[in-house]
Amino acid sequence: MQQIKAKCPVAKKCGGCEYQGISYDEQLQKKQKQTESLLKKFGKVQPIIGMKVPCYYRNKVHSVFGRDRRGNIISGTYQAGTHYIVQTEDCLLEDRKCQEIIRTIRGLLKSFKIKTYDEDTGYGLLRHVLVRRGFETGEIMVVLVLGSPILPSKNNFVKALRKEHPEITTVVINVNDKRTSMVLGEREIPVYGKGYIQDRLCGCTFRISPKSFYQVNPVQTEILYETAVAFAGLTGKEEVIDAYCGIGTIGMVAARHAKKVIGVELSKDAVRDARINAKANQIGNIEFRQGDAGEFMVDMAKKGQKTEVVFMDPPRAGSDEKFLSSLVTLKPEKVVYISCNPETLARDLKYLVRKGYAVKKIQPVDMFPWTGHVETVCLLSRVK
Repeated sequence: MQQIKAKCPVAKKCGGCEYQGISYDEQLQKKQKQTESLLKKFGKVQPIIGMKVPCYYRNKVHSVFGRDRRGNIISGTYQAGTHYIVQTEDCLLEDRKCQEIIRTIRGLLKSFKIKTYDEDTGYGLLRHVLVRRGFETGEIMVVLVLGSPILPSKNNFVKALRKEHPEITTVVINVNDKRTSMVLGEREIPVYGKGYIQDRLCGCTFRISPKSFYQVNPVQTEILYETAVAFAGLTGKEEVIDAYCGIGTIGMVAARHAKKVIGVELSKDAVRDARINAKANQIGNIEFRQGDAGEFMVDMAKKGQKTEVVFMDPPRAGSDEKFLSSLVTLKPEKVVYISCNPETLARDLKYLVRKGYAVKKIQPVDMFPWTGHVETVCLLSRVK
């Protein structure tokens, strides 16, 4: 494992890396301690799985565009808790190729007379740039977030950008014409390529649209998902629910080892991508439902239907009690909980243990080196 002590000139202003200047070994020790302090009352916490090369791992890079006090075009990230732009040149977390593309776009704006958006006045065109790269496929998507759908000389702009970076496989205009802090608007216009990219993860191919949720560290995601599926101990006879399924990643990996998988997800776009993904991978024993996973499980319980295993991968806020009570109503034999926040995980485990489940395994995985975030996979079994 690499022992890098990061030195970033804007670390203090940006606030994206809490662990600047700390060796990677020390970071892992801190995360192990944090996880143990919250979760050891439920069982033994396995040693955290770190990265071999803990740098430039983010396959999705978002940059906000604006001007400094002298009127120069700048791009970077918002300073933590503000809308002040910190210019970034070489971020230790972000994929290097994505960063190069953003620098090229910044350099092209002047010659194409493209004005950056001003949040205070609402004038200007370019608000943000989002670049996503498939680490396995090499496909690259560039999303230009504009305040209006019209990009002057768009064909020449794309041509100039692709001359510098021929690896770009699609360019999409995303229209965000509202005075909002949301990055992406509703409307998408592909101006070059298919409007999406594909990447491979755990042997499956996934279609990634501009708004698709796809884990940003694919190297560690493979470890995380393979751990989750191994914890479930599937034999090919089980019916499985993948709650909060997104574009179907965990469910599709589990489908190889299960009788049937049902993925449930609120986002229409994600469900559309999930169905396309299942078809592209020729996985016939998985289906996707658009809706609330908790309501879906309560409905199953009312109909007397059963499921052996539920995978759940909720957002940072964890699950709400409504979802957890739905889970308990359905009574799956095993629950595999994938958490990105050990604090909300501890809270949710407390509830599930009180309702007749026992924690069997706890495995932390470092998905976000140089930050304080920890992912944890937990296996719970229903107590007979």
